Amino acid sequence: MKSAHRASLAWVSAAIMTACAMTGCTAAEEQSTPPTLATVGAPVLNVNFADPDVVKVDGTYFAYATNDNNRNVQVASSADLLDWKVLPDALPELPSWIIPGKTWAPEVTRLTDDSFVMYFTATNFAPTLQCIGVATATDPAGPFTVQGDAMIVCPEDQGGAIDASTVVIDDVLYLVWKNDGNCCELDTWIQAATLSPNGRSLTSDPIRILKQTEDWEGNLIEAPTIVARDSGLVMLYSANSYGGDHYAVGAATAASIDGPWTKEIGPILSTDTSGGVYRGPGGQDLVMDVGGKDYIVFHAWDKDYTYRALHVAEADWDADIPRVVIPD
Repeated sequence: MKSAHRASLAWVSAAIMTACAMTGCTAAEEQSTPPTLATVGAPVLNVNFADPDVVKVDGTYFAYATNDNNRNVQVASSADLLDWKVLPDALPELPSWIIPGKTWAPEVTRLTDDSFVMYFTATNFAPTLQCIGVATATDPAGPFTVQGDAMIVCPEDQGGAIDASTVVIDDVLYLVWKNDGNCCELDTWIQAATLSPNGRSLTSDPIRILKQTEDWEGNLIEAPTIVARDSGLVMLYSANSYGGDHYAVGAATAASIDGPWTKEIGPILSTDTSGGVYRGPGGQDLVMDVGGKDYIVFHAWDKDYTYRALHVAEADWDADIPRVVIPD
C-alpha cells in the first residue's frame, strides 16, 4: 500500500523538473545539507506512519501517511527529513458515502495555481470496496476537503482501486494506482490515466502497465511510484503481503508510460537485502536531489512487528535503479 506519492521533488530530467515545479507531483527542491542518520536503520518518526508520501513546499517537507492516531490522514512536517513534527488531521472530515476507518496511502500534489490535491484510498459505501477519492486544500498541512460525491477511481469488477500516486510526463499529469484484485483472487495491475488540470477527474481511459509475475511478489504488487530520468521512466512498487518480512520494494523501467516495462530481477529493498536492518519495507516514495543526494522514504516494521515507522535511506543509482545504501 502506498505512495509515492506522489512542492516538487526535482526530477533529474530538466523538462520534468520544470513541470513538477508547477505541479509538485513527487519531487523535492535541493537542500544544501543532506540528512545523516545517527543510527543506521533507526526510524526518523517512530510511530505508526505507513505508506508515506513526501512533498516539499517553501523549504518544509510534509509527509502524509495512512490513518492512525485518531486521524484519517496523518501528516508531519520537517525541515531536514530527520526531525518531524506530527500535525493535526490532514483530512478531518469524510462524507457520508465513505465508511471511516481505512483511509490509506495518501498522495499530495501541488497544482499550477499553488493549491494542493490529495488522492486517498478509503472504503466506499456502494460498492463496498476500497477506492480512490480526491480532496483539495490551499495549505499542504490541510485541512483537505473531499471533492465530488463519489470516488474518482472505483472499478467494481477489478476489486476496487488503492495506492494512488502522480507523475508528470511531457507536461501531462497522470494518476497511477493499483486495482485491489488480491481482495478477490484477481490480478493486481498497476494502471495509469491522465488527469484534468484541476486534478479532480480522469481524462483518459486507464491503461494497464504492470502486474505481479515474480515469485517474490506473491499474489500482488502495489504502491507505485514513477519518476522520470533522462533515459526514461523508473517505477518503484511494493509487493507481497504487507504484514511481515515478505513485503519488499521492486523496480521496473520503461521508455514511456504505456511500456513495455522491464522488471529488475528480485527486490531492490527487502528484509534480506538490507541484512535485517529494515523489516518488511514498502510504501515507498523518492525524494530527489537533497544536497546532491537522493533518498527513498518508506515504512518498515518495528522489531516486534506491531507498527510501521517512517524511514529515510540514501539511494545510490545503479544505472536506472535506485538502491538503498546500507552502511557497514
